[in-house]
Amino acid sequence: MSVRADTSAAKPLRADAERNRRRIVDAARELFASRGIDITLDDVAAHAKVGVGTVYRRFSCKEELIDGVFEQRLVDMLENAERALAAEDPWDGLVQFLGDVCAGMALDRGLGDVVLGSDQGCHGIAQVRQRIDPFFAKIVERTRASGQLRPDIEVNDFYPILGMIGAAVEFSTSVDAQNWRRYFTVLLDGLRGDGVPLAELPGRPFTDAEVDVAKAALHRRRR
Repeated sequence: MSVRADTSAAKPLRADAERNRRRIVDAARELFASRGIDITLDDVAAHAKVGVGTVYRRFSCKEELIDGVFEQRLVDMLENAERALAAEDPWDGLVQFLGDVCAGMALDRGLGDVVLGSDQGCHGIAQVRQRIDPFFAKIVERTRASGQLRPDIEVNDFYPILGMIGAAVEFSTSVDAQNWRRYFTVLLDGLRGDGVPLAELPGRPFTDAEVDVAKAALHRRRR
């Protein structure tokens, strides 16, 4: 007579493990969004209210956790790049893609770190980025060929440009989290190559008092 193994205890164990994994990923997502990826797995464990050992059993290093949180975000970015390349007007496609990236960075500080950072140890993110880069190169080449983008602008110029917007987001967030769009528009006008009229600036210049608030908040975040 065969004896069937009792698996009733294994199912709750697997369910608990999955719940813990979900809790860890959700906690990491919140911390990455507010503080960037320069946090520790101990920070994640504390925020998730689980033991540090639980985190290390699910993720052997922080890079694995970054992959788990951001790989899908980069897949979404790839889809945005595909739509931008298919846009009827090359300039509109470029602005659409850059605007989507910057809006994501404004909502999630960690995404900005991933976009502008290294893929070392983040194998899933690296694979998706290898698929995004050719699309973005084609977006830039098409816009330049149309005469709408300055002829001396290259693909790699956009990494410092995104860094500038990231700095504008960080500076503005304590006063008006959406006012980065004002400086985004200034940068776009500097990229135009066809002599079109300057775009109307969204947002507003900050008052002296608001500049002081923004400076103080920026100093606190960097201490």
